[in-house]
Amino acid sequence: MPLYFDHAATTPLHPKALESMMPFLTDNYANPSSAYTPAREARKAIDHARQTVANAIGANPEEIFFTSSGTEADNWAIKGALEASKGKHIITSTAEHHAVYYTCRHLEKLGVEVTYVPVDKEGFISPIDVKAAIRPDTALISIIMANNEVGTIQPIASIGDLGVPLHTDAVQAVGHIPVDVNNLKVDSLSLSAHKFYGPKGIGALYIRKGTPIASMLQGGAQERGRRSGTENVAGIVGLAAALEASIGTIPHEQVRLTKLRDKLINEILSNIPHAALNGPKDNRLPGNVNVSFRFIEGESLLLHLDMQGCHASTGSACSSGALEPSHVLTAMGISHELTNGAIRFSLGKDTIEEDISKLMTILTKSVTRLRELSPLYDDYIKKEGVSWNTLKK
Repeated sequence: MPLYFDHAATTPLHPKALESMMPFLTDNYANPSSAYTPAREARKAIDHARQTVANAIGANPEEIFFTSSGTEADNWAIKGALEASKGKHIITSTAEHHAVYYTCRHLEKLGVEVTYVPVDKEGFISPIDVKAAIRPDTALISIIMANNEVGTIQPIASIGDLGVPLHTDAVQAVGHIPVDVNNLKVDSLSLSAHKFYGPKGIGALYIRKGTPIASMLQGGAQERGRRSGTENVAGIVGLAAALEASIGTIPHEQVRLTKLRDKLINEILSNIPHAALNGPKDNRLPGNVNVSFRFIEGESLLLHLDMQGCHASTGSACSSGALEPSHVLTAMGISHELTNGAIRFSLGKDTIEEDISKLMTILTKSVTRLRELSPLYDDYIKKEGVSWNTLKK
């Protein structure tokens, strides 16, 4: 069996999600906007799913809107808020997911002013810095709840106290840590099913009642006229089933995964020289481990692990194939060398302690082998006068 350590990129489909989806992938293929019995059953399933999602995050069902992804939800939250308010200024951080970061960069080309608030060396943003960036024409603040690369959990509630409409990308958080829109004091929140064992291609946006936001798509009355297009019934019910199952396990999984996460961090830092943890030791997602290995390229290590049946990531799956270093790690002030040597291991519900031991065996050998081939490491050894045998211990 392969060792899967890339749950932050996507998760396996939960059996309960698949079971809930099957009727709408086979027998009941009716359009939920139609008037006959199968269509009404599909509509009823969507309504039930909407209530389930609302219950999971402390919202009302009329505040939940289904989208095709977390990326679409982020785009809608940001662009919709700007259009509705006719504002010309938004605030975000330098360590956002690309769905927010690139959206803001695009909006700058259209004349919108964006303030990118910096993060510290562990990826945290300061509410004081956010407050200082607020202007009379600020239409929205958009800050990620839990960073997709390094797992840093931001002080969203403190930012929600600032009196400016607040959106949070909670794609990595929902289903893994407690999320309550009222405690967080957010006006909009994005989530995506495939991050918590639901199907790909379905997400949702929470929009607090009374929050000004323009419609995402025009063309029909779906999603109360806010997001037109025939609903993905199977995806919607699968999202709800997966979320309900994940929410029920959060107390247990937080403890279990945090223990495994810390074990992996300690094993790496204790047994592999010149390794550095990226992000905070605490107050990070329970399943997130992001580590940099000096003298080697992360992509080379990733391929080496893959050939031995171990699947991980160099960061966001959305930037796969990109040649530029991680903008998140760069924003945290991490050196170019360490940024290029970064690997993200993300744990999930099927990860067990034995998997950590197997990973460490493969990882240690892989790092050692790649360093043996590295001219940078060879130069380091010559400079420091250290023997290979000492470094291998």
